[in-house]
Amino acid sequence: MNERDGGDIGPILRGGGAADGEGAVPDPLGGGDIGEGTLMTGLPFSAALGMRLHFARDSISVLSVPYDAKLVGDPCTGVMHGGVVTALLDTACGSAVMAAPVRLKSTATLDLRIDYMRPARPERRVVARAECYRLTRSIGFVRALAYHDDQPQDPIASAAAAFILERLSEAKVSQGGEARE
Repeated sequence: MNERDGGDIGPILRGGGAADGEGAVPDPLGGGDIGEGTLMTGLPFSAALGMRLHFARDSISVLSVPYDAKLVGDPCTGVMHGGVVTALLDTACGSAVMAAPVRLKSTATLDLRIDYMRPARPERRVVARAECYRLTRSIGFVRALAYHDDQPQDPIASAAAAFILERLSEAKVSQGGEARE
């Protein structure tokens, strides 16, 4: 997708490849392998966590964080730190907003509520699926779940979020529809 059509997540990937390319599935809650995804190098904190984008289109995004010992919150149990899960859900929600079919320049978290239901299991990748279900002129509303690959029915955490929208002004869109800097 591009800024003309809405749903531009290119700045998040910074040239990392198509967000909806090979290995991506539109709805992992229906099952299936989501593949390796694309490293999110455009967001330094997300890149430091090893966060990967698997899918972003039509107001839905799927991201993941692979298990890494440096992300453990409790060395006695090996459980991934809750802050990593929070960052994953927040980024998935923002990506879903940016994947909405509107012309957006950027977005920022306005409100984020996370409900933790259980700890992530050690040595397992955590996946987040987010959906932007409502857009107003200035705010996007999103819900998301974090879970392990094969267990979307047994979530680790859920999120409800609101994002402020910075729309791409019509004055900055050329006649061909491409955004100008």
